[in-house]
Amino acid sequence: YAGAQLLWLLLNHKEVEVKFIAAYSSAGKEITELYGNYRKVFEEKCVSFEEANAQIDNIDVLFTALPHGKSAETVALAFSKGVKVIDLGADFRIEDEELYEFWYGTKFHDAKLMEHAVYGLPELKRDKIKGAKIIANPGCYATASILGSYPLVKNGLVEEDLIIDAKSGTSGAGREGKVSNLFCEVNESIKAYGVASHRHTPEIEEQLGYAAGKEITVNFTPHLVPMNRGILATEYATLIKKPDGTYPSYEELKAAYDKYYAKERFVRVLKKGVCPETKWVEGSNYVDVNFVIDERTGRIIMMGALDNLVKGAAGQAVQNMNLLFGLPESEGLELVPCFP
Repeated sequence: YAGAQLLWLLLNHKEVEVKFIAAYSSAGKEITELYGNYRKVFEEKCVSFEEANAQIDNIDVLFTALPHGKSAETVALAFSKGVKVIDLGADFRIEDEELYEFWYGTKFHDAKLMEHAVYGLPELKRDKIKGAKIIANPGCYATASILGSYPLVKNGLVEEDLIIDAKSGTSGAGREGKVSNLFCEVNESIKAYGVASHRHTPEIEEQLGYAAGKEITVNFTPHLVPMNRGILATEYATLIKKPDGTYPSYEELKAAYDKYYAKERFVRVLKKGVCPETKWVEGSNYVDVNFVIDERTGRIIMMGALDNLVKGAAGQAVQNMNLLFGLPESEGLELVPCFP
């Protein structure tokens, strides 16, 4: 689904020409056999990876959207040819080799490639992204969770242990035919999965740890909900008291968000009392964030909502591409959220 969304965005980008689409099991099929929305728009056949590798000399940037452990060989070839890579998979998101192997249960890719990779969250790494050769496009849950809490973690306003409760639409589970993804299994139900083991956990901890300058611990629980798109991440943290023994005020906390996101095109800090909803970001590259203070417990509840296929995947990849090539960051992404 992320690849299909990416194609949609690239075909609507005035500075992009799509040269080929590669696939494993779908090689040789017209893209319209897989996604009928591309009829009379883009009717090329999917090529094999061998055919794609032979064409890498003719492109400026390669997008990869493969399961973990599958992209390293193609990325290495593109890198050797001087082709920029934006990887929507997980192979370059975690810098620590042992951490990657523990969470993903597979051998770490070429560590030398990792030296050239940048975590592609523009709101955090914009300057590094501009000069990068390999971009690790962040996970959808990670994007919502990091952006929802980053200003407070960065400014030392919350304790270093966070609890994150996140909900995702079923497109986040991919298009593979699984019993657990069938309509009758998903509809009229909500379930937790990957409890205490979801692979976006170390990604969130690593990036928030860089912000805090110390180790951050996260309890992350994702849930599957019966809708096509969208992620809502709700985060809980304990506020750090000021020297006078009082907790930071709403105004002080809001100022941290406003200061950090003031110039960010795609992050919308909502007004007091307005909670983010997935329906107001659907089909767009926006992230809506806000928070509520629980004065009774001294905790803060932070929220972030996004479209998991756009800002959570393909839209963020295009945003990174724009930065890599000196284009306006919002080029091809001026998408008003779609409702209803």
